[in-house]
Amino acid sequence: MADCSKYICIHGHFYQPPRENAWLEEIEIQESAHPFHDWNERITQECYRPNSVSRILNDEGKIVDIVNNYTFISFNFGPTLLSWLENHQPEVYNRILEADMHSIVQFEGHGSAIAQVYNHIIMPLANRRDKETQVIWGIEDFKKRFGRNPEGMWLAETAVDTETLEILAQHKIKFTILSPYQARRYRKIDTEHWTDGIDSRRPYLCKLPSGRTIAIFFYHADLSMGVAFKGYLNDGKYFAHQLLNAFDTQPSEAQLVHIATDGESYGHHHRNGDMALAYCLHYLSKMPDVKIANYGYFLQKFPPQYEVEIHENSSWSCAHGVERWRSDCGCKTGGEPHWNQKWRTPLRQALDYLRDQLSAIYENTLRNYHPDPWLLRNKYIEIFPQRSRTKTVRFLEQNFQRNLSDSEITTILRALEMQRMALYMYTSCGWFFNEISGIETIQILQYAERAIQLAEDIAQVELYPQFLHILGQAISNIPSMGNGADIYRNQVVPKRLSLTQVGMHYAVSTLFEEDARNLTVLNYECIAEELTRIKAGGQFLVLGQTKVRSKVTQSQKRFSFVILYLGNHHLIGNTSDSLTYDEYASLVRKFRNYFDAGNLTEVLELIKDNFASRTFSFFNLFKDEQKKLLDRVLDIQVKNALDFYERINERTFLLLNLMRNESLTIPEILITNLKTLVIQKLYDELVASSLPDIEKIRELEEIIVKWKFRIPTNRLNYAATLKINTLVAEYHKNQNIHLIVELATDLLNSLKAIGITPQLNELQDLIFTVIKDGKFPQSELFGVLLLANKLGMEIKGKLPRTR
Repeated sequence: MADCSKYICIHGHFYQPPRENAWLEEIEIQESAHPFHDWNERITQECYRPNSVSRILNDEGKIVDIVNNYTFISFNFGPTLLSWLENHQPEVYNRILEADMHSIVQFEGHGSAIAQVYNHIIMPLANRRDKETQVIWGIEDFKKRFGRNPEGMWLAETAVDTETLEILAQHKIKFTILSPYQARRYRKIDTEHWTDGIDSRRPYLCKLPSGRTIAIFFYHADLSMGVAFKGYLNDGKYFAHQLLNAFDTQPSEAQLVHIATDGESYGHHHRNGDMALAYCLHYLSKMPDVKIANYGYFLQKFPPQYEVEIHENSSWSCAHGVERWRSDCGCKTGGEPHWNQKWRTPLRQALDYLRDQLSAIYENTLRNYHPDPWLLRNKYIEIFPQRSRTKTVRFLEQNFQRNLSDSEITTILRALEMQRMALYMYTSCGWFFNEISGIETIQILQYAERAIQLAEDIAQVELYPQFLHILGQAISNIPSMGNGADIYRNQVVPKRLSLTQVGMHYAVSTLFEEDARNLTVLNYECIAEELTRIKAGGQFLVLGQTKVRSKVTQSQKRFSFVILYLGNHHLIGNTSDSLTYDEYASLVRKFRNYFDAGNLTEVLELIKDNFASRTFSFFNLFKDEQKKLLDRVLDIQVKNALDFYERINERTFLLLNLMRNESLTIPEILITNLKTLVIQKLYDELVASSLPDIEKIRELEEIIVKWKFRIPTNRLNYAATLKINTLVAEYHKNQNIHLIVELATDLLNSLKAIGITPQLNELQDLIFTVIKDGKFPQSELFGVLLLANKLGMEIKGKLPRTR
């Protein structure tokens, strides 16, 4: 027996479904996530970021250590989530990668990160070709990010069948993780007697029909449920003791007590769950007879002595196997008691029909260019997660033996992107919840619509009739929504985007951008070959000739546009595909003459007669573009309102103070005026990207305290967090610890006085690192220690020796 026989492993499955608009490859604003832009951003702040800088507290509530939890647990991140983190939260993304590198050292060459099937499809319900692509994309994405081959792979919803395990083993995946209820029976290797069920404390070997094998770890169900639903994360020590109690007191072999839950349990589902996890790991690390491990490490030390058979087509979140993703099995989340999920069957049937049609189109198209179209699809992972022209050119050169024309390149890339959408439309959450009109199902149907559009461009086919016929059999639980076909027509088809529509958004951008000749509209490049802007008071007239190019398919289009902006959200835009340069130049002169003369009637007639290809208005803009336009308009109105409030305040402030001192009744409207003015000024100061103006904040603090104003803490907490993080960024830029200590101390004093509690993780991590590494002059010691105390940090034993 090894020196230690008790091992503990905590696995976190960190995942968000892809939320990006299928055409834009960016997430549009999600108001339900306010004050954050979208749910990815919100969950990052509540979970993914805190787990990378998690605090361990002593009995007095002081921070004694700040740790990266990912270093000490087993984890997988969905590749689509990692792509988002890489683009939008690079510091969190880098800490995740660093954690894996540190874990390799800690666990004798075995990193704690494992791969995931790419976009979370239910593998047993996929055909073999799609299963293979999901595994290959998951492996290749993992290798690109973590710089090594994955040892394990997470299956979406742990849904499994033998064919899936065969594909994992074929691609040299050593292990996967399943629910104990997915084990049919087990036995000692090379014996005959089978035992039903499973002992989750050991690894098992699954022998496959091909002769290959794969190891399977079956997590401890009760402990995992305790983390997710039974309050284990309310107390890190209690959490640790629950894990310790799961060991056999008289073991005959090494034991691995291990759990698996959604990673979002640690901070998003359970506030400060990251800290409970950190303390649990810290507590366990002090146990002399217990060792924290990951699966690869344990598997090398203790190869399976038992083999197992699985329940085919089973998963961790459906008692009926995989029926949750294709039938009305009774599993649901939320909704009214009388609702059903009969819509799941026709939804999957409609997508299966579409998949098969798209496959035929893909094969017929790509066969003209490449001998193995499906091999080419597997290689597409080389370019789409982080697109660039260089990557695309290299991909084409390596996979095609001849020079391709621009139109051929566009056809090939459209076909590959069509297949990516065909896989994305099977993302599991589209079936998981209670109602077909939910945002998750709308999202996967959006991918279907994008695939249909690309198929039309490639093969001029008509896929709608049969697709909508099948989808029409999916009846919504909400009578006003109708059926799946109604929902598709009303909520999905209007999202369809063309190059011309992208150009329209570019046209709106030209209204306010100073240098608008070359702009990127998300994943489209827009170049103005001609651009004319005319302004009259608050009204604008912009005309241009523009080329729009898709970074995804390399398709491009030239067209002319005109946009008349009349103030507020009122704008009129039109395009033309047929204007020559001379015709355009002539129209510019006419428009200028009429607009300068204030003759809008003639301007509108010119638009009607010469730009008839496509019209658009505010209501055709992307959500983020709508908000950007409205914010620009409202910023002006808010400024005007604040100016007005300020004038009232200047005239009445002394009177208000007098009446307050004399205990006289003050008109409520004047108190409201003062409160509105002060809170808005404070918010504006906090969200400004500059360093904090402490004097201004103190003045506002004094008024709030004096008048006992109740302030909107959620909004201001978020704004204050942004301001705190500007201090961290400033230190990393100039290493001036004196400035940061001074500003942070004064800012935190003022915020505390008025009840604002920002997230301090980033600042705490910075000061902790500065103290631990001694990265400050001795003259700053007192100030650093005072700030550390204010941040709730126990610094005893953290200071380096005097140099």
